[in-house]
Amino acid sequence: MAAFVWTGLVTLLALFVYFWTIGQVSRARTRHGVEAPSVDGPPAFQRVLRVQVNTLEQIVLFLPGLWLFANIWGDHQAAVIGLAWPVGRVLYAVTYYADAKKRAAGFGLALFGTSVLLVGSLIGLVRYLLGI
Repeated sequence: MAAFVWTGLVTLLALFVYFWTIGQVSRARTRHGVEAPSVDGPPAFQRVLRVQVNTLEQIVLFLPGLWLFANIWGDHQAAVIGLAWPVGRVLYAVTYYADAKKRAAGFGLALFGTSVLLVGSLIGLVRYLLGI
């Protein structure tokens, strides 16, 4: 079995969360009568679309950070920290769908996880380069 099973599972969970946001946009297009390629519609549609786009923007930072951290510090450590991202993104989405002003907790949780992974990776790489 692969050495990074837990990190792989968190990666799949993150990708499923993103896939879920894509499905939410599709359903919102139907519900609100917003035909592709239009991205303009009522506020309820715009919130769903913003969640999907913001999730895409964030996953680009999260996934490399997750895998770099796992390679440097270990599979279990990366997976435990990395769980903050998919949990935070779901919380972000659900609260943003209801009221955009209530999205901060989910955004913060996901950003915290990503930040720890990126800073931890940088620290690990610098330590390696310095032979510490």
